[in-house]
Amino acid sequence: MEGLDHRDTVTDFGLPQGTFFDAAFVHVLTTATLDRLRALYPQGRFEVRRFRPNMVIAAANGGMDFVENAWIGRILAIGDAVRLSITGPCPRCVMTTLSQGDLPRDAGILRTAAEHNHANVGVYASVLQGGAIRRGDSVSLE
Repeated sequence: MEGLDHRDTVTDFGLPQGTFFDAAFVHVLTTATLDRLRALYPQGRFEVRRFRPNMVIAAANGGMDFVENAWIGRILAIGDAVRLSITGPCPRCVMTTLSQGDLPRDAGILRTAAEHNHANVGVYASVLQGGAIRRGDSVSLE
């Protein structure tokens, strides 16, 4: 893709054993990141389904920033039981630019993420303690 660093480089990384996950078991995304990307490229449709996260967390303050970046190395507590270790950024690829249903093909989606957040959209996490998660559960950093 024109304008992206390392576009002719083949990457190779390990997958979690016995899975077909990209690089982690959980992908967490916030509404703040989606809103920031929308502000940077308003003609693009930054919808959750383009990025396929396991969960989307509503930003408490209604902010528009890549807030997940500051979570790396921390523990995300969800509800009474669930604890996730935020292991790193979630780098995105050309798949996010492809048409999906009524979403048009749009190279600007990835280009915007690349120019403003190193092509990362959300963060990866591993499960420290599992449990049920319900809409509206409290979310905090430990």
